[in-house]
Amino acid sequence: MSNAATVSQPVPFGRRLKRFMADRPLIPLIILLVMLVVILQILRPGIVNERWLANTVKFAIPLAILAGCQTMTMLTGGIDLSVGTVATMSAFIMATQVVNHDPAVAILIALVPAVLIGLVNGIGVGVFRVHPLIMTLGTSLIGTGCLQVYQRTVIASGAKIPPFLAWLGTGLTYGVPNALLLFVPIAVLIVFTLRRTGFGRLLYAVGDNEGAARLSGVRYWQVITALYVISSVLAGVTGLLYIGLIKAPSLSLAEPLVLPSVAAAVIGGTSIFGGRGGYTGTIIGALILTVLTTLLTILQMPEGARRILFGLIVLFVTAAYLRIIEDR
Repeated sequence: MSNAATVSQPVPFGRRLKRFMADRPLIPLIILLVMLVVILQILRPGIVNERWLANTVKFAIPLAILAGCQTMTMLTGGIDLSVGTVATMSAFIMATQVVNHDPAVAILIALVPAVLIGLVNGIGVGVFRVHPLIMTLGTSLIGTGCLQVYQRTVIASGAKIPPFLAWLGTGLTYGVPNALLLFVPIAVLIVFTLRRTGFGRLLYAVGDNEGAARLSGVRYWQVITALYVISSVLAGVTGLLYIGLIKAPSLSLAEPLVLPSVAAAVIGGTSIFGGRGGYTGTIIGALILTVLTTLLTILQMPEGARRILFGLIVLFVTAAYLRIIEDR
């Protein structure tokens, strides 16, 4: 017998670091966020203060809520491109209806189209098996057309932003954004739903293997319909918050947030193929994109160059992050 002892080879540092980050996927996102803040401070000394932090959080919250809609739908292998239109419709309808109605009534009226669009999306995807990309894009276009028609009927009545929405969207209490009063319960509810409830487990199951979920007794169409209704209602609430922040109703209010909301979910680790992801990473992804937008603005790049660089950075960050966690 040989007396030579087999000595295990040491694991390279790079592999150990990759495995460490794969087991803790939020760490690379937090590191990236801190790096962006440090770069921002270097380029504009003194910009990172309490006021900047509050403004960053205020603008990140609407994006984070819409990204929550994308996270939940992407867990099932879908996507919701109608969230921008739903948010815009809810905000515009509320602002025009509040002129003649109590704010509470105006908000209820504004959320009706959100529920209807969610139902149509859910039935189209869950019952008639229309691809989510096509279904939500179609309802988005229809909603935009309906909003343009609606605008002509109320163009003479004007619009108004209720004071409490302005307080919620832009106000600070002891330096803390008031919008957190809305966002924190929503974020906790989404995280709790995904991690601790049967509905959350069904979303993961459907996205991971729809066929196996069906064989297990999951009623696919009911899960999908409920999902898209929830997504649309959250988008409607986002529109109400966003108009309180922007204070200017328009027919394209929240449309610029649609693709960044998808990017925030993907950067946060949610797979576009379904079955993997979570909302905590999505929140950090929304903060990363908000800080990145501020950084590109400070660099005073032309709008076209800013969009190109923004897109390239999003692609790079997403590819690098997915590369890190692929062994998870």
